Amino acid sequence: MRPMFFTAALAATALIAGPAFAQRDPAYSAARAAGQVGEQPDGYLGVVGASTPTLQALVNNINIQRKKQYTAQAANGSTVQQMAFVTGCNLILRSAPGEKYQAPDGRWLTRGAEAPVRDPRCL
Repeated sequence: MRPMFFTAALAATALIAGPAFAQRDPAYSAARAAGQVGEQPDGYLGVVGASTPTLQALVNNINIQRKKQYTAQAANGSTVQQMAFVTGCNLILRSAPGEKYQAPDGRWLTRGAEAPVRDPRCL
C-alpha cells in the first residue's frame, strides 16, 4: 500500500496547478479571502460557516472540476480517493496565512505563520 500511496503523492503534485488554475475566478478569490471557503483534507473545497446558494454553487463547481482531475490522474494506478487526499495535503500545506483550512479532526482553522495542522499520513 505504501508504494501505491507514494505513486499517488507524486501524481498529485501535478494536480496542484490544476485546482489553482481552475480557481482564478474572482468570486472564489473573494470567498477565500473572506474566510467563507477553505481547503479540506479530502482534497475538496468546503464552505466555512453559513452558506448561500451562490457560495455553494461556487464550491460545487470547483469540486466537480477537482474530481475530474483526480479521476483522470487516478487512471495512472491510484484511486480517486488517494489522489484527492494527497492533493488535499498539498493544498493545505500551500495555504497562505489568513486562509481557512480544515484540520483532521474537522475543525476549521485559520492558517497562521506556523505550519498547518495536517493528517499524519501527509508526506
